[in-house]
Amino acid sequence: MEIDTTMLQQAIMANKAAHNWNTTDVRFELLQLYSETSELFEATLKKDQDNIIEELADVAIFLPGIAEMEHVDLGEAITAKLRIDQHRVYDEQGHKRLMPDKSPKKN
Repeated sequence: MEIDTTMLQQAIMANKAAHNWNTTDVRFELLQLYSETSELFEATLKKDQDNIIEELADVAIFLPGIAEMEHVDLGEAITAKLRIDQHRVYDEQGHKRLMPDKSPKKN
């Protein structure tokens, strides 16, 4: 399934606005994200599958909302980061580095 992250970000912000929830304070949203992540952690400790599902959704909802507040297309950002990670390797000590690009050079 493909998800249009731009529409998702806009839908999340519309829902926040409809409930008179925060739509401007990114720091507050980051604290809320931290709280939801903590709740997800607790649900996993308890092995409460229903709560895990709910908390995963809560965590997932906060990221696109924050991205929209920061005027970032989260889908594009994730795609760009995945391209970087495809070329990343880790040595025995766990230090990361990028593999050399072996694609043909464009002139």
